[in-house]
Amino acid sequence: MSSNNPVLKTLQGVDSQRGTGYQGYGAANPYEQAPMGAPAGTVSEDRPMTVDDVVTKTGITLAVIVAFAVINFGLYLGGYGSIASILTLVGAVAGFVLVMIHAFGKKYGSPVITLAYAAAEGLFLGGFSFAITGQFSVAGADAGALIFQAILGTFGVFAGMLVVYRTGAIRVTPRFNRILTAAIFGVLILVVGNLLLSIFTGMNPLRGGGTIAIVFSLVCIVLGALAFLQDFDVADKLVRMGAPSQAAWGVALGLAVTLVWLYTEILRLLSYFQQR
Repeated sequence: MSSNNPVLKTLQGVDSQRGTGYQGYGAANPYEQAPMGAPAGTVSEDRPMTVDDVVTKTGITLAVIVAFAVINFGLYLGGYGSIASILTLVGAVAGFVLVMIHAFGKKYGSPVITLAYAAAEGLFLGGFSFAITGQFSVAGADAGALIFQAILGTFGVFAGMLVVYRTGAIRVTPRFNRILTAAIFGVLILVVGNLLLSIFTGMNPLRGGGTIAIVFSLVCIVLGALAFLQDFDVADKLVRMGAPSQAAWGVALGLAVTLVWLYTEILRLLSYFQQR
């Protein structure tokens, strides 16, 4: 179960402050609740998952996202805005549908769903990044600097929350999961309400760049950061319970969803300050 990756090495082995260590491949899950959609105590011919599996699958997923984001962003720059806009919309819808399929499906960790999501979300991110930075000098340093800062901020938060998880500064308990899930659903309801308000009245308080929009983006960034703790905890439990290696694709999908959400909120927040 050893890992060559120093960043996620903390997810392996025995954590004396969290209780039971690795139980062996195919053993029943010793935890009160298995990750959503993950089969508990299921014997499989696949080998046990390792932290390196998580790192590799997540790396592949992020590489696909970046590749498709660059392609769609390039279409905008090349003057194919109509095609790129369609791809952005298709990517957003397809990404949401694929996440729902994975969340409510019977099988946890499908490489097809994860990579399809990565491609779809990459198209969305390419269009989203252009839409946010397009009002500036896209071919100049401003847009590029804004995107770079958002990427740097996203992975900075990722690294920071990994340290928080490793030190146990914030414990991922059932109560923590319930509160965070409720808060995220609350934010989703506000986003839908704001969208309807914008369509029917033209008012856009949560995304208009004002004080309320800045506060809302900060709240979303905090929730996104806390969501990383859930992702790390899922990976931790799956490794220690001896889940099949294919489950790493499910972890990669979860991390990608959180990273995408965090990136969009950080980029949006930076754009608000750029406009001032």
